[in-house]
Amino acid sequence: MIQNFIDAVDWFLLDQLQRDASLSNQALAELAKISAPTCLRRIRRLHEAGLITAQVTLLNEDAVAALRGHGLTAVAEVSLDRQGDEHMNAFEERAVADLAVTQCYRVSPGPDFILMIRVDDMPGYQALAQRLFTQDANVRNVKVFFSVKRGKFETRMPLNYDLGRREGKTGRA
Repeated sequence: MIQNFIDAVDWFLLDQLQRDASLSNQALAELAKISAPTCLRRIRRLHEAGLITAQVTLLNEDAVAALRGHGLTAVAEVSLDRQGDEHMNAFEERAVADLAVTQCYRVSPGPDFILMIRVDDMPGYQALAQRLFTQDANVRNVKVFFSVKRGKFETRMPLNYDLGRREGKTGRA
C-alpha cells in the first residue's frame, strides 16, 4: 500500500515535479537533499504507485493564440434529461473523446456536467455545440460562459509535507 512508504521527501519530490517536471534528476536530488540514485529510485517508485501519471509540457495559451488566432475558452454546464448510468456514461465518453473538451467533470447538485472547452473561434464553438449538444436528444439544457480573461490557471495540486525537510533536516532516504 502506498501510504506505508510515502514520506516528506516523496511529497517534496512530487511538489517540485509539479512545479517543473523538466528538472534533471541531479537538480531534483540537490533540492531534496538526497543522492541522485536515491532520487531516481523514489521517482520510479512514485510512477509505479500511480501517483505520477504523466509528464507534460504546458503551452502558453496567449502565445499560441497569437500565432493561430485569438482562441476561445468556454465553460459549459450541461444537464441531461435522463441520468441513468448508461446515459451519463454515454455523454461523458463523447465529451472526453472531443479534442476541444479539455476538462470534463460530472457534478452534483445542479447541472450533470461541467466542461472546459478550448476552440479557435466562435465557428469552432458552434461546430462543437452541434456535435455534443444539438445532436444528442438527451441533452436538456446547456449554459455556456465565455472567458474574457483568465485570472489564474494552475495544474499543481497543493501538497502538505514537512517543510523542515527543505531546511536540511534528514529523513528517510
